Amino acid sequence: MTPTILHAAPRRRSTWRIALAVLLPAVLVLSGCSSNGDGEGGDPEEGPHVGATILEPADATSGVPTALEIHFDTEHATEATVELADLDGNPIEGEPTESGTSWLPQSQLEYQTTYVATLTAVGDDGQNSITTSTFTTMAEPSQTIRVFSFLGADSEVGVGMPLRIEFKDDADQGWDIPEAARAEIERRITVRTDPPQAGGWHWVRGSELHYRPMEFWEPGTQISYRAAAGGLPLGDDYYLRNDLNLNLTVGRSVIMEVDDATREMTVKVDGEVERTIPVSLGRDDYPSSSGTFVIMEKESETVFDTLETMGEEDGYVVDIEYAMRLTYQGEYIHATVRSGEELGNENVTHGCINMSEDNAEWLFDLTNSWGDPVIVTGTSQTAEPGDGWTDWNLDWEEIQRGSALYSEG
Repeated sequence: MTPTILHAAPRRRSTWRIALAVLLPAVLVLSGCSSNGDGEGGDPEEGPHVGATILEPADATSGVPTALEIHFDTEHATEATVELADLDGNPIEGEPTESGTSWLPQSQLEYQTTYVATLTAVGDDGQNSITTSTFTTMAEPSQTIRVFSFLGADSEVGVGMPLRIEFKDDADQGWDIPEAARAEIERRITVRTDPPQAGGWHWVRGSELHYRPMEFWEPGTQISYRAAAGGLPLGDDYYLRNDLNLNLTVGRSVIMEVDDATREMTVKVDGEVERTIPVSLGRDDYPSSSGTFVIMEKESETVFDTLETMGEEDGYVVDIEYAMRLTYQGEYIHATVRSGEELGNENVTHGCINMSEDNAEWLFDLTNSWGDPVIVTGTSQTAEPGDGWTDWNLDWEEIQRGSALYSEG
């Protein structure tokens, strides 16, 4: 199931109103106080009375997770308003969820703090019903998992960049989210894009969640995504530690196509061929991988030391210029360390894509820091799933099936 995408961010405020197109289900539980009692009775000629109920958190509840979601129900209402404030009257900003029957604060609530939620429902005759719920949040937990993205605020990314969320423990190691908790995490993530573009979340592994658009991002797209996760229970007394909010901009389209048959890289900028570059790929013993990759990081100068991983016979220590990483296991684009005679003629590398220093410098300066696609074809080895940001090697059905919400239809 592809989560719904909100494409234009509404004005954030402490109250909101939603028009109800149909009559919602009858009130199930009464919380707090209501101006119209149970919403029934009255003069039949006046029609049914409007009703409002806060279902969760119930009035006088304590130990409420700071990842609050207010669930409510209305009866015979055409408009509903939610307000949340602390006991000093300070309003808490928030907005409705897509369901129209719940509301999320803009940020994680404070621990061991009392709040008052107010729901106002208005009928088509102007009558209203007001109900409140006063509740207290949980104490700060001792076992928390960090919700993390390495990207800084307002980063610029390439058209192939997946949105990534990682979950890490206090040792900065990946922590697998229990399968039972994954769907609720996805429900609490909102992605907004301008212009609108379809996309979906999928779990790369238990500790890492990615969002990929159906097609490459349009250049210039503004992206914001939020995980309202701080305080969400995971089971066994573990909780997510924090919310996550990020704003990104998609830069110009830079797409690199590498063909092993011709040993050339074709570089397209905004759809037009900008340069064709002779390259050398991995030799038979260490073939480069075919598939669609994206640039994961860039270093103008670095050192490759493979003695430990490859042994004395094949390992090496060498200075490298203009390195652009494609996989975790060590496939890069970079400037050749040889004479250059091999470029366009022979595959001699240990799996990397080599080019002349001038071309490597030009490409390094042209590309975005993260997310520009590199499409490699014709080699004897295919991309290993999860070795890098390999989301584009999955078809759209596979992306959808990778969501914890997929089975819910």
